[in-house]
Amino acid sequence: MATLENYHRLLARVDELCRTIEQSLGEAITCHAGCSSCCLSISVFPVEMAAMIEAAGRLPADDLRHLKEHLAAWEGGEVCPLLRQEQCLLYDARPIICRTHGLPVLVTEADERRVDVCPLNCRGVEQLPGEAVLDLERLNTLLVSVNVLYLKEFGLKLPDRLPLADLAEMLP
Repeated sequence: MATLENYHRLLARVDELCRTIEQSLGEAITCHAGCSSCCLSISVFPVEMAAMIEAAGRLPADDLRHLKEHLAAWEGGEVCPLLRQEQCLLYDARPIICRTHGLPVLVTEADERRVDVCPLNCRGVEQLPGEAVLDLERLNTLLVSVNVLYLKEFGLKLPDRLPLADLAEMLP
């Protein structure tokens, strides 16, 4: 698999930022293993898909076989094709949107900025400290840049986004 160094560096920084936010907000963050109502069938950037393919290729043979079987049995719909028994089958390689979902994010819509957060999180929190809010536009700009560099480096011509369900046909 082609090198994914830039993407892995970005993931490390995002994970560090998410840990800092989670520690800062403590019990106000209720996300936990098995909390999967936000796990939807999404599209991802090609660089994210490549990282998931790479991670799947490192799975033990039985785990990879189970992943392929699960994806083959997926019937479509809104639920994420990687979700099995409320757990992500490729959790360590999940896309950035999945890593940050539920945390407070600064979003811009129609030239207005607002903070959005999972309604299960931050209940009773009157005011969020600025360092506990992810700037979604900035994060997406970084991810798009990493994706563009990845595609350019390897001369790949792919759609801007790939349905996560396409992972089934791309696995080793």
